[in-house]
Amino acid sequence: MPDSQQQPPHSSAGQTDTAALLLCGARLTDGRAVDVRLGGGRIEAVGTAGSLAAGASGALAAKVDLDGYLLLPAPAEAHAHSDTALAADGDGPLAYDDQEIQRRATEAALLQLGHGATALRSHVRVGDVQGLDALAAVLQVRRSLRGLAELTTVAMPRLLTGAAGADGLAMLRDALKMGASVVGGCPDADPDPTGYVEAVLELASEHGCPVDLHTDAADPARLARLVAMAGGLRPGVTLGPCGGLGRLPVEVASRAADQMAAAGVTVVCLPQGGCGSADRRGNAPVRLLRAAGVRVAAGSGALRDLSNPVGRGDPLEAAYLLASRYGLRPEDAYDTVSCAARAALGLPEVRVEAGFPAELLAVRGDRLSGVLSLAYSRIVVHRGRVVARTSAVREYCNSAADPGMELPRQGRGEPS
Repeated sequence: MPDSQQQPPHSSAGQTDTAALLLCGARLTDGRAVDVRLGGGRIEAVGTAGSLAAGASGALAAKVDLDGYLLLPAPAEAHAHSDTALAADGDGPLAYDDQEIQRRATEAALLQLGHGATALRSHVRVGDVQGLDALAAVLQVRRSLRGLAELTTVAMPRLLTGAAGADGLAMLRDALKMGASVVGGCPDADPDPTGYVEAVLELASEHGCPVDLHTDAADPARLARLVAMAGGLRPGVTLGPCGGLGRLPVEVASRAADQMAAAGVTVVCLPQGGCGSADRRGNAPVRLLRAAGVRVAAGSGALRDLSNPVGRGDPLEAAYLLASRYGLRPEDAYDTVSCAARAALGLPEVRVEAGFPAELLAVRGDRLSGVLSLAYSRIVVHRGRVVARTSAVREYCNSAADPGMELPRQGRGEPS
């Protein structure tokens, strides 16, 4: 089945986020067929199909025909690694050349945008060989993508304690001055995990920024200390991928989940596989965590780098895996990559209702279960304008067995 990347439809050409756009005939998850009018980067109105026309100012709105598409709140990518993305096919050790990182990070972000993610959080290593060069390259990508997608960065030092960690702590402070907006890292890799977390939380509190830490969460005592330290920190603490929780006895994992819920910690799982800073064995016990009241989001993790050379960076695949392999309802699975992921990133909620941000994804299909199964054709809306479109067409030749049968078809005419 050919799958071609196309330019956004003509209705988005030259359009700003203040221009009016009318999405016609889309289907919602409750079964309604609706028109949705966008303007000023927000949803202005939602009405029955064929009922909306002019924008609020009376000017005619550009139109996009969404007949045959399901309209959803856009996903957000809660756990990406832009600096190492698309490096699996490289020869030798990973190169930290600025231009190469910019090229790969831009391609990765556009790939994820094409999948529907209009906001992305990227974990970027700082210190050691790369210094701040990788972060500078990803921050440049963030600037170049303005208007297409929102890219935020998490600074990840390797060590923060002892004599060896002094440089990492200084580098982390410099990273925040440069524009990193989240403090992160992997305490499990530091000789003093508790000291590492203390340093991260102190710096985050000083700068008023969120925390996003890698941990396998396989050590219940260490996890309990981390959660107790993080409780109540604003604007919030995220842990992931926490795959080790799924390997613990149920009663132990349940106690940890209760502690996380009480502390207000968010868990970002990686159902498509781990990343270079996390164990790839298994997935966080999402049903147990959700039952305890923990906010659970899902990210993509590695995107075709050395830790996962076949990573796709597709939030809908993450939702598909949570539904097919881990038993979530399709609605709950999609929530982990949309509403919960946006909340984990500190972004406003999106609903297909008037007044909400115009961050939307249209996928060919009429039910969420079908969309998660076969999400080929997609139209992505960011700040009220179409920013990406992927179209796929499947064609069949005629059946020689029974020429009289009318087989369902997508293609037009005979395939070449």
